[in-house]
Amino acid sequence: MFKIIKKEILAPNIVSFDVFAPRVAKAALPGQFVIVIADTYGERLPLTITDYDPEAGTVQVVIQALGPSTKKLSSFEEGDLLESFVGPLGQPSAFLQEDLESLKKKKYLFIGGGLGAAPIYPQVKWFHDRKIPCEVIIGSKSKDYVILEEKLKASASKVYIATDDGSQGFHGLVTDCLDQLVHQGNHYDHCVAIGPMVMMKYVSLLTKKLDIPTTVSLNPIMVDGTGMCGACRCTVAGKTKFACVHGPEFDGHEVDFDEAMKRQRQYADVEKEKGVTND
Repeated sequence: MFKIIKKEILAPNIVSFDVFAPRVAKAALPGQFVIVIADTYGERLPLTITDYDPEAGTVQVVIQALGPSTKKLSSFEEGDLLESFVGPLGQPSAFLQEDLESLKKKKYLFIGGGLGAAPIYPQVKWFHDRKIPCEVIIGSKSKDYVILEEKLKASASKVYIATDDGSQGFHGLVTDCLDQLVHQGNHYDHCVAIGPMVMMKYVSLLTKKLDIPTTVSLNPIMVDGTGMCGACRCTVAGKTKFACVHGPEFDGHEVDFDEAMKRQRQYADVEKEKGVTND
């Protein structure tokens, strides 16, 4: 059993848990995820690691309460025990394998759309801890749903907010914000974009046009997190991959987003027939 040490409400229907899981905290790296099971009857939920503290032995995850499983998990409180908290799983972010001096010469841009601000945070923090400047765009439908803004501002050299309704920061999509930044003379050597599938698709289309290498995370299509169910099967550079085993991060210019989104919609349609809201 794994104890919830801290619970924080980040936005409407979005909460974060700090979970006491010393072994996971000690081994965790940016880009990885955990499988969480709320109780004996709970489903397996793959959640990207938002933060980790090896000394305190805690791992932070962010949950958006959309369907029955995530609503149940979000209802847990500080002191409650989780049935299972397994990880870290998946491959760490590719930049961890790069030579540090070489990485310091590059300018990275991280884009977090909606809940995607959570998985980019440990990456941005990793850059900050190594004194490598990077910039961030946080995208949200309105100011009420912007999450982790202060934590990201404490780690990034610049943070831009883009809201669909213009209630905070740039009025428009993250792609519009990125396009404007580039046309204003900003240069980026690499982009990491994490968020809804459609957002990552259009960011990748834009960065390909702008000649900016791009990494995306296919965590939205993961289900069981082991590669057994096949739900996260995707095509990358013409080859079949499983997001939970080979990823979740891939070259955004090589992902077949249309195929991935079609499969995602198929699972949503099945759940609608059953009267279940898709997580």
